[in-house]
This record gives sequence, structure tokens and C-alpha cells, in this order.
Amino acid sequence: MVGREIAIPAWPARLLMVGCGNMGGSMLAGWLAAGIPPERFTVIDPVLKQAPEGVELLREPPAAGNWGAILLGIKPQQFNTAAPSLAALAGPDTVVLSILAGVELASLATRLPQAGAVVRIMPNLAAAIGKSPVALVGQGVNATQREAVTALMAPLGSPEWLADEGLFDAVTALVGSGPAFVYRFIAALAEGGARLGLPRDQAGRLALAMVEGAAALAGASPDEPGDLARKVASPGGTTEAGLKVLDEGDALGLLVAATLQAARDRGAEMAAAARG
Repeated sequence: MVGREIAIPAWPARLLMVGCGNMGGSMLAGWLAAGIPPERFTVIDPVLKQAPEGVELLREPPAAGNWGAILLGIKPQQFNTAAPSLAALAGPDTVVLSILAGVELASLATRLPQAGAVVRIMPNLAAAIGKSPVALVGQGVNATQREAVTALMAPLGSPEWLADEGLFDAVTALVGSGPAFVYRFIAALAEGGARLGLPRDQAGRLALAMVEGAAALAGASPDEPGDLARKVASPGGTTEAGLKVLDEGDALGLLVAATLQAARDRGAEMAAAARG
């Protein structure tokens, strides 16, 4: 992804963002950084102090508008209350894009019945720098719309369509929650270095730089991460000694699997609650 060239998407001519919190703000930052003109965006947010320069900021939904896309970025529990006013804005030429955790396609389509198509999106905060995986699954999306949505997501990172909405909770655990787990591992590496005697601030800098470089190499290398690990580990050397601790009883694999399963199961619980 380093040095990639991304075309400025032509669609939508106007995008309405309903809510602009951490995730919505990261997406907006990524789009603006990619060169999409700010006047193509309108944000509805009652508490946002200031929108980026050139982006229209509203405190409540407009009475009307011609929106190519509407991005739902409010809290999931606010959706039912907001839906009636949004339904009038989501017409047959509108694609509704949702980052609402636990709100399924059927619920989106039911509450916004005139929308031309609905798409669930799972990015993460790295969208702000164009480095986020972006998982997508849609309902009523034709080939032209799918291509347009993919182009819109490309400046944020790596868009990938899922074959089945049933996979969305799993991808939420991996893509959406995953950065928090990586940050915890970086912190654990730094703490481990400090326990070995390194100054704590220095251990933190070294751990972060190491992970950044390792991730960049993994992204640029044709080798699988497991193969790269084996390349680092000389037989009988220091790396192999450390890997034996991680590999004993599949300790790391079981821990990560349990972590992702807990996140996935919570997503399923939230979806069940939203169905109500």
C-alpha cells in the first residue's frame, strides 16, 4: 500500500454523514486527505465542535436533499429514533452506508425503505491515513453501485466484499476490534523490554518502531507472515527460544482465538438486541 495511487472517486456528488465521531471522523479525514473536495460532504452532528474547513456542518437533519450516499455513524441505539427523519432523505438513488455495530442489513432496509441499496461497512481508525481494511456487505446493490462504493472506500485502505453477512461479526472482531489487540501487544512488548532492564520510554519507542517496520515488511513481502517469522528465527538462536514460549501448547494461537471469539460473540449479542 506504500506509494499507491488512488483516483478521486466521482461518486457520490454529495455524501451526508449522520454523526461524525471517532470512526466517522477518521473516514472523513481519509477522504479529504485523498483529495475529495470538502464541499461534497455534509455532516449532521449536534455536538461536533467544528467540521473540517469546507465541510458543511448541520445540527439536525435537513428537510430535503439529493444525496448519493448517506453514511450512518451515530450510536447504534440512536438509529431507531433517527430513522424516520432519515427515511425522507434516503431515496431510490441513495446508497445507505452504515458503520453501526450490530444493525443488520434487514433492519437498515426496513427502517429506510426507499433507499436504493444498503451497505454495512467495517473499517478501523487507520482509515484516516488510508491504511484500514474495509469490509463490506450489501443488500440490493447492483454492479454499478458495488463498483462505486468500492471506489469510495479505496482511499481509506483495502476494501473487501464479504460473501455472507453472517461473517460480519467475525470481521468486526478482526478488523474493527483488532487494532486494540495489536496496541495491547505493542504495550506488552514494551513492558517486557522494561522488565529486562531497558528504560521504559526507550522500550516503548523500540517496540513501536519494531512493530511498524515488521508490519510494513509483511505488507511488502511476497512471503506469508509465518514464513517471515521462520526467516528471523535462526536454528538454536534467540528468536527460536522466544518462539518456543509462544508456540508451547499453541499458547498464542489459543489466546488470540479466544480474544476474537469474545469480540465476535459480543457483536452477535448486539445484533440480536438490535433486532429486538
